[in-house]
Amino acid sequence: MASFVFSDWPPHLTDTQQSHLTQLATTYALAHGLLYLPPSSSSSTPAPTSAIHAPLSLFPSPFPRSLFQNALRLQKIYNVLYARIALDEEFLDSVMGEVAQVDEFTGQIWRSWKTLRDEGITQARYDTIQDYHLGIFRADYLLHAPKGSTVPISLKQVEFNTISSSFGALSDRASSLHNYLLDATDYFGLSPHLIKDNLPSNGATSTVVEGLAAAHKAYGAHDAYILFVVQPGERNVFDQRWLEYELLERHNIHVVRQTFDDLLTNASLSPSRVLTLRNALPSSTSGSSDTIEVSVVYYRAGYTPKDYPTSSHYALRETLSRSRAINCPTLALQLAGGKKVQQVLTKEGVLERFLLQSPKHTGTETAEAAAAAAAHSSGPEEFTPEDLALIRSTWVDMWCLSDPGPPDGVTQALEHHASLVLKPQREGGGNNVYHSSIPSFLSSLPAFALPAWIAMRLIEPPQNLGGYLVRAGSGESNAARKDVVSELGVFGWALFGGPRKEGGVVRQGDGGWLVRTKGRESDEGGVAVGFSVLDSILLVD
Repeated sequence: MASFVFSDWPPHLTDTQQSHLTQLATTYALAHGLLYLPPSSSSSTPAPTSAIHAPLSLFPSPFPRSLFQNALRLQKIYNVLYARIALDEEFLDSVMGEVAQVDEFTGQIWRSWKTLRDEGITQARYDTIQDYHLGIFRADYLLHAPKGSTVPISLKQVEFNTISSSFGALSDRASSLHNYLLDATDYFGLSPHLIKDNLPSNGATSTVVEGLAAAHKAYGAHDAYILFVVQPGERNVFDQRWLEYELLERHNIHVVRQTFDDLLTNASLSPSRVLTLRNALPSSTSGSSDTIEVSVVYYRAGYTPKDYPTSSHYALRETLSRSRAINCPTLALQLAGGKKVQQVLTKEGVLERFLLQSPKHTGTETAEAAAAAAAHSSGPEEFTPEDLALIRSTWVDMWCLSDPGPPDGVTQALEHHASLVLKPQREGGGNNVYHSSIPSFLSSLPAFALPAWIAMRLIEPPQNLGGYLVRAGSGESNAARKDVVSELGVFGWALFGGPRKEGGVVRQGDGGWLVRTKGRESDEGGVAVGFSVLDSILLVD
């Protein structure tokens, strides 16, 4: 078979073929839970009465097989790397403490974390259940193919997500959708690349659920509930519900959903710091208490300042973090996912500190606790210089705007603005500043705010790659062929900390992935904020 040419993708569809594929795709999505709530609805209503198909692509997007395999291999390393970062208080204080002084949201999270440390919550004299961290991660990548370059296409990391890593469940269904379209139509025989062997299996739902179930088991109370902290009016509710269903069906673990506002009324801590919720479930007909215990707090909210409109909401986050329930993520792990940490990792010797040296010891655990932890741990994780070289091969140039230079960070950003993006310490899409907008933005940015902003070289995806995109709920009326950019996200999880507190990962897992495809004219890539569609992978050589 001839080598793949990105600019020849996708195959041309006649109007009749496009209409047929769109009808098959949208009806499959509606029948198999690849869904959103419509804009006029919300998950806060007692029972939704309608749903629309999620935004989707008619063809899977091409991705070099070797680079896809590299992304999967890297996830195991990243699981351990970010676990060790979250447990290194000295490092996080030095990196994010500076940002906390100038970025109010980061400052609130950092100060809450410091408050808990000052209280001694993580000290060995307390019980050790809360000392576990659960990370459900997603590493996001783009293909890099600079225009006019003869260098082979490479894999470059966009960011590493440590909170609310979404779309695992819906990405599973997007993969199934493209398998179905291949089975149903053979894609009209339009491409020899469209064969089953080139559509990799997914499994993102199982990966996320496995992590949540492992934390629930570590907590040790079978009848406790996993708490999903969600945003009010969440339209992406089905991506969350599929996790809930699999937790119940495969692990017999129950889930309760609450917003921050719900929890202000319903959440409380016992003297032993057990997190309980009242009025979260209908009262039992037998008259038994409707108060439930929480084993795991899984945040699908809490990553944006909009989730904390009052000081009471930040105080609530502290309360949840103070509890014995295992938080996903903890405050420390949320800080570890900051763009500033991503940038500092690129500095000489930092990656070696976490992956080639012995994990940093906090000095707080007893010998008995360390021995007990070692008996249940997956053992020390060992990495090689080759592993670090693979990680570094996926990085692009990054620097902080407050870097003194020479040349200083702002001067560099102005000089290279056409090939840069500026990123704050925010998640959720829509926060970045791109190329031509950078000079005017920098002219208005006060000097004290510079430490909160990271400059990053723009990744250059393959030119003239196309796709057929179907917007959410649009049905047949709006399948459009566009020049596109596709972003790969790889899922993983780690349960770490606990009695040992020395960087050891008790359990970890990886598997499953997400592809988001957007029109090339869009800088941002968030599906939930309307920039992208859900897609899957076509492996090519």
